[in-house]
Amino acid sequence: MVISMTKDQARSKIIFALDFDTFNAAKHWVSTLSGKVGMFKVGKQLFTAYGPDIVRMIENFGAGVFLDLKYHDIPNTVAMASREAAKLRVKLFNVHALGGYDMMARTMETIRKEFTGADRSRVLAVTILTSSTEETLRGVGIERSVEDMVVRLALLAKKAGIDGVVASPREVPLIRAACGKDFLIVTPGVRPAFASTDDQKRVMTPADAVAAGSDYLVIGRPISAAPDPAAAVEAIVDEIVRGRTP
Repeated sequence: MVISMTKDQARSKIIFALDFDTFNAAKHWVSTLSGKVGMFKVGKQLFTAYGPDIVRMIENFGAGVFLDLKYHDIPNTVAMASREAAKLRVKLFNVHALGGYDMMARTMETIRKEFTGADRSRVLAVTILTSSTEETLRGVGIERSVEDMVVRLALLAKKAGIDGVVASPREVPLIRAACGKDFLIVTPGVRPAFASTDDQKRVMTPADAVAAGSDYLVIGRPISAAPDPAAAVEAIVDEIVRGRTP
């Protein structure tokens, strides 16, 4: 299948991962790529070091933020943390689906009560990390397949009112079939044709991920490690626009 898409539409799907250890490094990349990608991901390292200031810096460039902290705790604790994330006006933030139905439902009840309108933060649930394999799952006592667990957790998240999930692109068709077309799917584990897979196990190219139904693609090292990062972004945009061959 070939997806018809403009360059601007393709660009809006790219979330650049700010996996750096200093505020200045993050600011450099936001300055360099603002307007060239759709959003920036802030993870645990940057947020632990700099807190909300890192989010405000990105927003000062007019860019959106995916706050990737994977909240996983008792229901009230996660709901209150989620409330603070929503106050920062981030575009996306996530909880961990393995926290269970009550945790996710309490979070959504809190968010929807206090934040209304199309611009409220969208909440995602992490299913199974893209670095995980079935051997990884067996090591923690989960005997189901990766695919089975991803769909099971996605359905649980949807039942709890969560807006979407973070999942490997290889499970996107299964999630779409189970959860429908309006359920957001954000996919790490995306590697363009010119890049290595690094430590990701369940990977796919940007064009194939979008063709499979991914709404957003989290991409870091293939851009930051490229000799010309801006050109790397354009190459990814071109891959998405061209689409995959049947």
